[in-house]
Amino acid sequence: MSQIIADYEEENVKLARELRSMDVAKAALKVAHLAPDRAVDILSRLNSAAALDILWHMTDVQRELLQEIAPRNLAEQWLLDRDYATDVVGSLMEVPVAVFRPDMNVGEAVDVLRDLVQKHIVNYGFLTDENGKLLGVFAFRELLFADKLQKLEEISVLKPFFLQDTTKLEDAMEDVVTRHFPAYPVCNDEGKLVGIVRGHVLFEAQAFEISAQAGRMQGVDKEERLTTPLKRSLKLRHPWLQLNLLTAFIAAAVVGVFQNTLDQIIVLAAFLPVLAGQSGNTGCQALAVTLRGMTLGELKTFPVFSLVSKEALLGLSNGAVVGLIAGAGMFFYANGQPEPQASFMLAVIVWVAMTVACMISGVCGALIPLILKRVGADPATASSIFLTTMTDVVSMGVFLGLASVLVL
Repeated sequence: MSQIIADYEEENVKLARELRSMDVAKAALKVAHLAPDRAVDILSRLNSAAALDILWHMTDVQRELLQEIAPRNLAEQWLLDRDYATDVVGSLMEVPVAVFRPDMNVGEAVDVLRDLVQKHIVNYGFLTDENGKLLGVFAFRELLFADKLQKLEEISVLKPFFLQDTTKLEDAMEDVVTRHFPAYPVCNDEGKLVGIVRGHVLFEAQAFEISAQAGRMQGVDKEERLTTPLKRSLKLRHPWLQLNLLTAFIAAAVVGVFQNTLDQIIVLAAFLPVLAGQSGNTGCQALAVTLRGMTLGELKTFPVFSLVSKEALLGLSNGAVVGLIAGAGMFFYANGQPEPQASFMLAVIVWVAMTVACMISGVCGALIPLILKRVGADPATASSIFLTTMTDVVSMGVFLGLASVLVL
């Protein structure tokens, strides 16, 4: 019998893991075909945001049936979280159970906790006033060393750190990156305790956000999985490709302006992708460091001016070194042509263009995500498109512009 139970548990754990990586519509369909009690057990193994997302992709009848047979605390949690968007702290909340008044003594709290820990995972006790406002937090360790008659407010951390229910998950992750606790209290605008968020749930969301960042930089939505239907994937990806095409036309227009220069100095065309590629990579390096700093909350203590100055200097230095090699390449390439044309001057132009383009690309890589975040756009999704356009326009514009002025 025990082996059957163990196999059942293992199957449910495996299925819950599969649901995490599936498209939400397919996951909801799979859960709907399970026995109700098994469906509830599997949903309980997911974080509340994922479970709620699946529930709301099911029919009203299916959802209500699962809520009816679910344990009371789980059903309450689903009802609590459904009022919040999936990208805010409130979507990950659990109902707080270890809530006490500050004038309660340690002995009374221990008696209450003995019953609570039989049914719930409890890490901290929370103190609230008669209006439900959070006053303090205490850990079980404090109860062990306290006198039974001591008041809870005497052993608690008063005015503790808490998350707000409407805070974006991205901002919440920045707030807790240096505060690693098993659970965090969650309050509303009035300071009332409305729930708790488990530390592992929040960091699981953070890990997912970081893993999705690389995809979003290429125009891939974080909702997309390997199992996402073809039609859905097309709908998610295609708009970004259209925007990328529009920005590519801008870079092409810059080259078109210097068509006469290219007609007269054909060797310039061979070095356009070299300049665009090197300056683009420089900008991507700056972009990656900036996005990482934004995710980890490092920009709160590191001045933006210092970041931009550093990336400008790095771009200038790297561009100057790489430009020497590229310039030497241009010199030998131009001399090898049937009709050599100002090979030394062309080499100097390549070096100057590479240096300037890499410096500006570094600045753009640092500034673009900051500007996008300021205007409310997702910096991870849109930054690469604008960065590519800027680096192409600058590198080609400087290169062809200098050639037009200094050689022709």
